[in-house]
Amino acid sequence: PRRSSRKSGRRRTRPLSVTCPARNLSSLRQRVPAGPRFQRTGTVSHVAIVGILDDRAAQSLLNKLIRSNLVNTTNQVEVLQRDPNSPLYSVRSFEELRLKPQLLQGVYAMGFNRPSKIQETALPMMLAEPPQNLIAQSQSGTGKTAAFVLAMLSHVDPANRWPQCLCVSPTYELALQTGKVIEQMGKFYPEVKLMYAIRGNKLDRGVKLQEQIVIGTPGTVLDWCSKLRFIDPKKIKVFVLDEADVMIATQGHQDQSIRIQRMLPKNCQMLLFSATFEESVWNFAKRIVPEPNIIKLKREEETLDTIKQYYVNCNCKEEKFQALCNIYGAITIAQAMIFCHTRKTAGWLAAELSREGHQVALLSGEMMVEQRAAVIERFRDGKEKVLVTTNVCARGIDVEQVSVVINFDLPVDKDGNPDNETYLHRIGRTGRFGKRGLAINMVDSKASMNILNRIQEHFNKKIEKLDTDDLDEIEKIAN
Repeated sequence: PRRSSRKSGRRRTRPLSVTCPARNLSSLRQRVPAGPRFQRTGTVSHVAIVGILDDRAAQSLLNKLIRSNLVNTTNQVEVLQRDPNSPLYSVRSFEELRLKPQLLQGVYAMGFNRPSKIQETALPMMLAEPPQNLIAQSQSGTGKTAAFVLAMLSHVDPANRWPQCLCVSPTYELALQTGKVIEQMGKFYPEVKLMYAIRGNKLDRGVKLQEQIVIGTPGTVLDWCSKLRFIDPKKIKVFVLDEADVMIATQGHQDQSIRIQRMLPKNCQMLLFSATFEESVWNFAKRIVPEPNIIKLKREEETLDTIKQYYVNCNCKEEKFQALCNIYGAITIAQAMIFCHTRKTAGWLAAELSREGHQVALLSGEMMVEQRAAVIERFRDGKEKVLVTTNVCARGIDVEQVSVVINFDLPVDKDGNPDNETYLHRIGRTGRFGKRGLAINMVDSKASMNILNRIQEHFNKKIEKLDTDDLDEIEKIAN
């Protein structure tokens, strides 16, 4: 959706309060992820090093950090209603939702001027009376966090000083990201207060929370509802379970979430969100959300139709590197992404490219998510022209200038078989935004040639041989 330059009202109000006990605030601050602006990381010979995404929670957090605005998707929304005879409403503007003026002011202050695809359909369901339960599938950047935050803020009665909305996230960092959205949207609604139920936020025994919205991780939320009784679960009106696919990938979170849900009243509104819906997630969702409406945002189909694919025969990594240099010497490459199988190869290749004078960003295994995001921002801004990585971590990076993707090593699964999905995601980084892309695969053995042939068969797309010693031939592929 387009961003709005519309100014919010001039009347100054105190922002929505966030409660953390003073003695814990400093330790919490140290662990709070950086916001959208990041410190520049130090670079050595133009090589920026950043951590690899080794789990779903890190991938999800990275996607949130690197998104500066919502994805302008043309994807279709599928809706399955609990009651097929009920009229299906969708909205084209936030005014149609009849929000409280201070919430509308918060929405515009965040820079939204009309609902996203998923918000158009989900918000009328979430704000309906009586409340409707919802299971929604949507990827990062579709506006689903803003949607359920708006629902929570709308259902709160600020006169009642007890928890009324409960939001559970799989990790501390993801909870803080959601909290940030609540603070921004509730900026002009100071009567509503927010509490974080996260590890390290310790309260005195016997305390009864007065904050209307509580957001936290499953273990702490469960303790606060049952053992410590800081929250009366029978007074909760809205329960949100975010990132369900990440949740079930974390040991213990699934059972804890189900135990929380069982303590809630029957008329509590249940909202569950997930980026993917494999069978395990679907089974979990059905246990959490009774009689749901279901919204699915169809994934944009990735295709190889606009991508020219080639392979280069080599005998060793040094020959692969020479072939790479020949390609760079013959054609103009705006930005490139190069994928390696191991961290060691990626580090070696980045160092060699730097020695040749290239500006290289290396995604490797040691850094924090915030530092990863900072390097991706630098690559997106064109400060580094080559991104070398060992992983399919680049799924969240839509960089318009990426014109070439190079598989320095072909993607294989843990059993050594071709990983076709990863191949598609990797070379799908080019050929986006309606442009023609170029993918070059390095082959260095009979085994890797066999992998390439199986990838060809799977996609039914011929991968042409390229002689990188023939500069005229290389120049032709760029035209």
